[in-house]
Amino acid sequence: MSKTRAVAQVIRPAGVREGAGVRLHRSFPSDVIDNVDPFLLFDDFSSGNPDDYARGFPWHPHRGIETVTYVLAGVVHHRDSLNNMGRIGPGEVQWMTAGSGIMHEEMPDPRHAPLLGFQLWVNLPARLKWTRPRYQSIAPTAIPAVALDGGGTLRVIAGKAAGARGPVTEISIAPTYLDVELPPDGRISHPAPPEEGVLAYLFQGSAAFDGRDDRAAIVSARGMVTFEEGDRVEVRAGDHGARYLLMAGRRLREPIARHGPFVMNTREEIQEALRDLREGTFIRSRPDGTPDTGQREPRDTS
Repeated sequence: MSKTRAVAQVIRPAGVREGAGVRLHRSFPSDVIDNVDPFLLFDDFSSGNPDDYARGFPWHPHRGIETVTYVLAGVVHHRDSLNNMGRIGPGEVQWMTAGSGIMHEEMPDPRHAPLLGFQLWVNLPARLKWTRPRYQSIAPTAIPAVALDGGGTLRVIAGKAAGARGPVTEISIAPTYLDVELPPDGRISHPAPPEEGVLAYLFQGSAAFDGRDDRAAIVSARGMVTFEEGDRVEVRAGDHGARYLLMAGRRLREPIARHGPFVMNTREEIQEALRDLREGTFIRSRPDGTPDTGQREPRDTS
């Protein structure tokens, strides 16, 4: 029998500073919740004030995870230790698999305001934590936009929904990543199989996420919604409509060892990452095997 997922928790993002002093809104990890398997972090770095983000996220490492950056307004410049360089502009997505290790920087452009964007960290299974780093850069025109019955739009970044398939492929957790806009009192049902961890981040308007018509169930932006067990998510927009991200992926059910930008399975692997960083052997996948310094001229991938 089909079962609607009840809301487990509504998380109000906390204001934090990251990078060189960027002000952003973090849903998790926090003192309230560390992760929602297979998801490790969610940040909303939106702001109308360039002073909040101009300092950016200078050169830093990642290992053992994937980062998903989705920009709806503004521009974020990036470069990395694979000699890539480019920009993420309005409507674009960058799905980066850090794997065995990558150094990169992400610098929001203060000349383009306001900035509206999000970053999600996705765990890699133990068997893929040492995979070669790679990017999937997705242009807005590659993201299917489906007009919903009754009004509204559903953009499919990853997975399948409303008869459309997203352009992000070959991700181990078989993710769903949707950008959903609903008109006032608009409704939609999302399949959410029991084996998946599911999140909904409401960033505009208000909505109920448990299928109830009770006004007490309405959540207002900004809010991250987590769910109990079930096989579908039922959403009803509030009086002024709603816009949210729905994210789902196959649970890994593996141990997590975390230290800043590194997420592995054991503390020994974390210590190895820190040692590699100190000794200049962090980048392991370069063809010539030489250490990366971050000083080369990057290749434009925009």
